Amino acid sequence: MNDLTVSLIQTDLHWHDAAANRLAIDRRLEQLSIPSDIIVLPEMFTTGFTMDAAALAETMDGPTVQWMQAHAARQQAVLTGSIIIEEGGAFYNRLLWVRPDGSLSYYDKRHLFTLAGEQRVYTPGSLRLVEEWRGWRIFPLVCYDLRFPVWSRNQATQPYDLLLYVANWPTVRRNAWTCLLRARAIENVCYTLGVNRIGRDGHGQEYSGDSALIDMRGDYLLQAGNLQSCITRTLRRAELEDFRSKFAALNDADEYELTGVDTLHPQTT
Repeated sequence: MNDLTVSLIQTDLHWHDAAANRLAIDRRLEQLSIPSDIIVLPEMFTTGFTMDAAALAETMDGPTVQWMQAHAARQQAVLTGSIIIEEGGAFYNRLLWVRPDGSLSYYDKRHLFTLAGEQRVYTPGSLRLVEEWRGWRIFPLVCYDLRFPVWSRNQATQPYDLLLYVANWPTVRRNAWTCLLRARAIENVCYTLGVNRIGRDGHGQEYSGDSALIDMRGDYLLQAGNLQSCITRTLRRAELEDFRSKFAALNDADEYELTGVDTLHPQTT
C-alpha cells in the first residue's frame, strides 16, 4: 500500500534550443526540495511542439537521453517527458520513461495532431505502455491522446492506478484540457496527472499551463495555473483502494479489443 510522490515541472520552453531547455530545467529540478518517485516534464520539452523534426531530432543515445539518465540517477526517481527521436529513418514524438538505474522504456505518441500536420512528419505508435513503479501501475500518454477515451481506457488486461499526460496544449483550447483531464480521471477511477507548458512558441501559439493532478472522484489535488511551477504531491494508495472497493465501476466496463495494436508489452531498452 505504498504512497507515490510525483513532481511536475510546468515551464516555458526555448524554441528549437535543446541545450537551453535542458539548462532551464536543470534550474527547475534544483527547486525540488522533497524526494519524488516520478518527475514529469512537458511534451517535446527540448524544442517546443514543432514539425521541424529533421533538424532537431535526437537518437536514443543522444544528449537528452543521457541528461535524463543522469537526473534520474541523481534524484533517484523516474524522469519522464517527450522529445523528438529519429530511429530507422523515421521520426517519433517519443515519451521516455527513464529509471534511476539508467534503464528506460518509451511510448510513441499514437494520436498525431493532424490539424498541425503532425502525421506528415511523425510516425504514430501502436503500443500501450503501462509501467510498474514502486508498487504503482502508471499509464503515460502524450497530449492529443487525451481526446481519445478508448485508447486511454483502464482495461482489465492492462490496469493502471495513475494516468499521466505530457502536453503542449494551447490556451485557445484550455477548456477542453481541463474538462477532459477530469473526465479521464472519473471514467477510469484513477489518479490523473496532466503536465503542460506555458509561454509562447515560435509560431506565436500561447500556452496557459493549467497542469493539474486530479483524484479518482474528479476532484483537484493541485492546479498549477499559468506560472513557472515545480510542484510535488503525494498520492495516497489507501484512498484509491478504498474508493475502488466502494465504487467498483470498472467491473461493469464493456469488453473490447483495439485494432492496430501490435502488443500490450512495453518497449524497453
